[in-house]
Amino acid sequence: MAASQTLQLSSLNNVEILPIQVIDIEENKIQEPAVDEFDYSQRGQWLRAAVLGANDGLVSVASLMMGVASVKNDIKAVMVAGFAGLVAGACSMAIGEFVSVCTQRDVEISQMKREKRERSLESDENDEKLPNPGQAAVASALAFAVGAVLPLLAAAFIKQPKVRMAVVFVVASVALVAFGVVGALLGGTPVVKSSARVLVGGWMAMGTTFGLTKLIGIDHGMQI
Repeated sequence: MAASQTLQLSSLNNVEILPIQVIDIEENKIQEPAVDEFDYSQRGQWLRAAVLGANDGLVSVASLMMGVASVKNDIKAVMVAGFAGLVAGACSMAIGEFVSVCTQRDVEISQMKREKRERSLESDENDEKLPNPGQAAVASALAFAVGAVLPLLAAAFIKQPKVRMAVVFVVASVALVAFGVVGALLGGTPVVKSSARVLVGGWMAMGTTFGLTKLIGIDHGMQI
């Protein structure tokens, strides 16, 4: 009789110990230091379209204007060329981004359908994660236009050709650094590295366009 009571008491003690251990484990999990779980890749789609569009608009139009200015001093020719580059570039960026994101969306939808067949997942849960082609296209076109407007505004009110080219170069350089900093801050990447990469790339594009256009214009006596 005494032995059975002892067994019952020991079993009760075991039952009481288990919840305490579970609570301790849960408390330890709660007390663990919080980790920054923000996923910067969620910003990737619109950030990529916006930064790429702004940089392309700025570099393309600034390079185009400097190339034309290298063989023609007329401000009208420079501004018309820059405006044509703005319109053509914005349309090109929008169409290209739309086609690219549509392709990406089709691939992701196909992958979701395969996972649904294999794991019986609900497709509605992942619809919000799909890329939006229209949003990406509009963001890319607007960003291109914003970047392209800067060199146009910088050159609009300057009459002397050399001063005009210098101002366009300076404005484009400052804007490139600004775009690099903004992209780095929003994307969580090193600021100096990102800004330097954008700036040097822009300088190379402007210098190459200016040099080659001037070379061809001088050799062939081109008149615009």
